[in-house]
Amino acid sequence: MRVNQVKKALAEGKLQLGTGFAQFRSQDVVRILAQAGFHWAFIDTEHGGFDLETVQDLCRIAVLVGLSPVVRVADMQYSLVARALDSGAQGILFPRVESPEMLEKAVSWTRFPPAGVRGFGLVPLHVDNEKATIPEIIEHVNANVLVAFQIETQRGVDARDELVSVPGVDAVFIGPADLSISLGVGGDFLHAKMVDAIDKIHESCLKHKVASGSHSRGIQQAKFLIDRGLRFVGCSNDTSMLFDRASEIVRGLS
Repeated sequence: MRVNQVKKALAEGKLQLGTGFAQFRSQDVVRILAQAGFHWAFIDTEHGGFDLETVQDLCRIAVLVGLSPVVRVADMQYSLVARALDSGAQGILFPRVESPEMLEKAVSWTRFPPAGVRGFGLVPLHVDNEKATIPEIIEHVNANVLVAFQIETQRGVDARDELVSVPGVDAVFIGPADLSISLGVGGDFLHAKMVDAIDKIHESCLKHKVASGSHSRGIQQAKFLIDRGLRFVGCSNDTSMLFDRASEIVRGLS
């Protein structure tokens, strides 16, 4: 049974680079991202159009090529979480989190009893057809599912300590677009209000020994986050990478 290398690395304080994945349904894109050196990607079912069969295909190839698939669910609902995990996700990313009580409930959906309330519906493929008992599988899976949540509002920033201290949380992932809008500085990701919020969240993460992270739209922004100590850092996404590289080629030939 596979160890979640991203969860393990974050617990050791190591930088783990990821990216957004929301539009291209090709498994070849997953291979390319892994070969490029990304550690993880969030498969976006909040803003992307992937159905469950596509999520399953992407998750299964991602695990095989060494790119940890983290599914961002559309909402905090048990069925969305359980089915994403049953489809092969190694982690769940919860969006728009503001309530510690709701987060605690949502974390329980990612764990089999007695640690949580997730229903057991795995098949041998999920454990690489290894011979293992149900108790052994439960212990391994519970220990290897990555749980991350997004802070995307001023209310979330205000509740950061209560949110970060929820048991079972591995990482916090700042949503810069929505957070900047909530703070009244939409799109200005380096505004003093944004930097202050990032620092406050990072400090809470350090206090509670949880990995801090954020998404970024480009290398400069990502480096800024890394320099401030964030370790669960996403940069760009599938369509932006293609457009940026295609534009660079055309400019170089024009």
